[in-house]
Amino acid sequence: MTSSPDLARPARCPMPVLFQYGFRPFFLLSGVAGCGLIAAWLGVLITGAWPAGPIGAAAWHGHEMLFGTVVAAVAGFLLTAVPSWTGTKARSGAPLVALTALWLAGRVAVFPWSGVPAPLAALLDLAFLPALGVALAGPLFAAGKARNSAFLVLIGLLTLANLLIHLEWLGVLRNGIEPGLTLGLGVVLMMVTVIGGRILPAFTRNGLGPRGAAVRSWPWVEKAALLSTAALVLGELFLPPGVALGALALAAALAHGVRLFGWRGWLAWRSPILWVLHLGYLWIPVALALKALSAVIDLPASSGTHALTAGAFSTLILAVMSRASLGHTGRALVAAPATVAAYLLLTVAALGRVAAPLLPGDWMWPALQGAGLAWVVAFALYLVAYAPVLLAPRVDGRPG
Repeated sequence: MTSSPDLARPARCPMPVLFQYGFRPFFLLSGVAGCGLIAAWLGVLITGAWPAGPIGAAAWHGHEMLFGTVVAAVAGFLLTAVPSWTGTKARSGAPLVALTALWLAGRVAVFPWSGVPAPLAALLDLAFLPALGVALAGPLFAAGKARNSAFLVLIGLLTLANLLIHLEWLGVLRNGIEPGLTLGLGVVLMMVTVIGGRILPAFTRNGLGPRGAAVRSWPWVEKAALLSTAALVLGELFLPPGVALGALALAAALAHGVRLFGWRGWLAWRSPILWVLHLGYLWIPVALALKALSAVIDLPASSGTHALTAGAFSTLILAVMSRASLGHTGRALVAAPATVAAYLLLTVAALGRVAAPLLPGDWMWPALQGAGLAWVVAFALYLVAYAPVLLAPRVDGRPG
């Protein structure tokens, strides 16, 4: 008696939808981190509860917002964009599960109440970015385009930034100099500068139809934006605060401002999924102008830093994740009312966080609380709207 072929071979377990494309797990995790980390930070500020140890509350907050929320969004973007740029198959299945597990392991390891020894926590947290680089290296090198392979250098620099932070936490570097966080923020700014120059004019031109002919990208402005930003990143690492550093920040602010003007974002005012990209990018020249001002007047440096992080990085993350999640699941590129509300609430949160240090003492704490609450609700709205999208198959039946 012969057995049926269907009975002789065990049925293959279908790949979960969540691990069919890189944007799915990492855009979901970035949203969870964006919501949960700020909620936890508000809890720390309100209660003052924090365990004794080498990692201070503010240091953990800055590290996790960068290497948790931002890096997850960067990973989701690159794991989705690189296959498109190179014409190769996207990472999926077991390799994507492994990358997701590494990111999660890092978050658990550096959580202050996890009890993981600091050296082991450092190893677990440092593992993710090199693994991401390896996952991207094959298709990038196969494509043979230097400008795409440059992202591997930026991932390497982000790894170095994370290493410097852990060396500070382990007591190898002197506390207080924060070279790792400074380098990490600078690398992400360079990534946003490069990626923004690719997607904003292209998306705006396509989204505006015939009016898209007005969109301009001048080669000299593109070079000025990249070079001035790179000079500022190096200056913040090696120059003391002062007029020279302020001049670099001002030059970069002007270059980004002219660049954004050429992209004609005001023409997209009827399309939230377009104008939010320009709104996010607008925070870059604002942040750099605040950095320049802080060099010559008594302005808290945190205002410029949070204009960059809570303003530019976070708005662009929410904008790109919402747009890419729709486009790569076969849905129309239309922001639902809840998504528009998330955009607006995140803007309120950024404005509140930037302005809080400038307010009188009686107003600063309510402003910080209000900004944090607006942030949490914005990312919660994103999760409510997009978790079902990220966990469901494409509506057009195509793979991915």
